[in-house]
Amino acid sequence: MKKMTLAACLIVSVFGLMACSDSDSNSQENSEQSGNDAKVDNGNSENETTPESGKDSDSGNNNDESGKDTGDDSATGNNEDKGNKILVAYYSAQNHTAAAAQVIIDTLEADAFVVTPVDVYTSEDLDWTNPNSRVCTEHDNPEGRHIALTTTEVPEWESYDVVFVGYPIWWQLAAWPIDDFIKDNDFSGKKVIPFCTSQSSGLGASGTTLAEMAGNGDWQEGKRFSQNFNEQDVVDWVNSLNLK
Repeated sequence: MKKMTLAACLIVSVFGLMACSDSDSNSQENSEQSGNDAKVDNGNSENETTPESGKDSDSGNNNDESGKDTGDDSATGNNEDKGNKILVAYYSAQNHTAAAAQVIIDTLEADAFVVTPVDVYTSEDLDWTNPNSRVCTEHDNPEGRHIALTTTEVPEWESYDVVFVGYPIWWQLAAWPIDDFIKDNDFSGKKVIPFCTSQSSGLGASGTTLAEMAGNGDWQEGKRFSQNFNEQDVVDWVNSLNLK
């Protein structure tokens, strides 16, 4: 009887140990599965934060786009080449207008055309204090203001979009050697910008008079500079026109 009881106890113990082993095994598997699940969640969590980073990146892209917009703004301002081909045509009696013209040419990288009388004015011709001087005689006799020029033909004239017209002021008028240049050329489709130099007189109606003489073209408000002008004043004016 004792043997049978002992055998029964042994059998129960064996089954108990087997049950514990299975429980430990299941517990370990569950623990490992939990760990694996945790790793997958972490991975997914990182993957989910990547689009969030992507949104930050999109935000960065938005910033880049904003940067591009800023660039475009600047590009549509003074830094953009508008494709204008520019000519500076001028008559200069004593080099004051020529000096201002050169600043414009350098600032805009423009082409130049010098209006030159066949019979060049001398210092005596330009003595406005002498009533018998050439300029005084021409001023008193408008029919005598037709001044023959070496040429009024500008190479590739049709290709210019903007034309500066420069001259000294004589008796509140554009110096008349410029007149035939204006009359002989077609300013249709061109923006025309007058400028002048003088000792004291202003631009006056000189630009308007030349526009009427031309009969066409988009004539703009001009600018007067003193004979002893400040170069930076010319540069600032030219840049304010936003032609380039």
